[in-house]
Amino acid sequence: MSESQSLLALFVSGFISATLLPGGSEALLAWQLSQQLHDPWNLWAAVTAGNALGGILTFLMGLILARFYPLRNLNKPRQQQAQRWIERYGALALLFSWLPLIGDPLCLMAGWLKTRLLPSLLLITVGKAIRYLIIVGLI
Repeated sequence: MSESQSLLALFVSGFISATLLPGGSEALLAWQLSQQLHDPWNLWAAVTAGNALGGILTFLMGLILARFYPLRNLNKPRQQQAQRWIERYGALALLFSWLPLIGDPLCLMAGWLKTRLLPSLLLITVGKAIRYLIIVGLI
């Protein structure tokens, strides 16, 4: 696989993993790192960019939902937890947008609750970048 194909695959995997769809970006990154065919920092940048953009898309979906559907009482535990985190910590909670199960609802809820755009996008990106830095450092 060429480097451009590897980077594209990681970008797409990272993007899909950050939306409400399941994905395996960590496994793909770990496998590509283990093959030692490409620069680890290029792999990190590609998967981080895809994952951050996916989180940002989920945030924007929350903004769109807020326009048409005012926030009501939520009945799903993960949504309720995400709402509590955003209401308590604001955009800072988005540093944890990389967490499984709660990360996607955090991004969606932050958009729905209309947290400040630029800090939110920056914190989504930083949180996801740190996650992949840890993986790059462990392999």
